Amino acid sequence: MGKPGICLFHNTQTDRHHSDIVELIAPHGRFGLIDDPPTLDAQPLKMKSISLHWELMFTRLLFSTPDIDEQRTLLNQVADLVKGGKIRSTETKVAGKINATNLQKVHAQLESKTTRGKIVFEGF
Repeated sequence: MGKPGICLFHNTQTDRHHSDIVELIAPHGRFGLIDDPPTLDAQPLKMKSISLHWELMFTRLLFSTPDIDEQRTLLNQVADLVKGGKIRSTETKVAGKINATNLQKVHAQLESKTTRGKIVFEGF
């Protein structure tokens, strides 16, 4: 079991790891996620009083919330954390300038299902 109040952030395949996540988080912990599992059984979370926090980066923009400018602040904070080495990007490859040739190469790599991390393009 984790420490009381432990927070866990999960960003992919939550449905596949749900039971392990519930086991890891101590009672009164917090669970944040950004992916879209097809189903999510909240009952195990309830039994441990774990709060569930879903995040969608575009909510402020989609709903024109009064704090829409907060998105810029949050993104700048994340950029500072990446620059400072506190968190790591999932970028694993820079594919060069965006053009038809590079798009075809990246698409072929993605189709091979061997890609890990993110592939980014330069020159926007």
